Amino acid sequence: MKTLGELFYMGGPGFMGVLTILLITMVAWIVYYFIVGYTSKMDANKVLRKLGYGRSIGLFAFITGILGQLIGLYMAFSDIAKVGNISPSVVFAGVKVSMIVTFYGFFIYLVSLILWFVATNIIERKLSKG
Repeated sequence: MKTLGELFYMGGPGFMGVLTILLITMVAWIVYYFIVGYTSKMDANKVLRKLGYGRSIGLFAFITGILGQLIGLYMAFSDIAKVGNISPSVVFAGVKVSMIVTFYGFFIYLVSLILWFVATNIIERKLSKG
């Protein structure tokens, strides 16, 4: 089993770094607007819309992960075309490594959906109580 640091490096520090920044931004965004919406008398529709932007940041991270995989596969297939005959095990190992960044992007999107769902439900319950 690989450590998180090894997976981060194998996935490509460039894309994995961007995804980590998106993860931190998304969590901070949703937590900030949850606290603002829960503690202030701010317009409920505005708070819920702002929380939805956090979900959009998660979707952007997922798309960035897919883009990272596609770029990695393109580069790998370009190198394979230059070299010529490559064993299938090498190709499949490359595909496996290229999926790391996509899984990380998907994980970030999943976290954004969970945080958004929990935050909006708590705020809507608070507003319905009055």
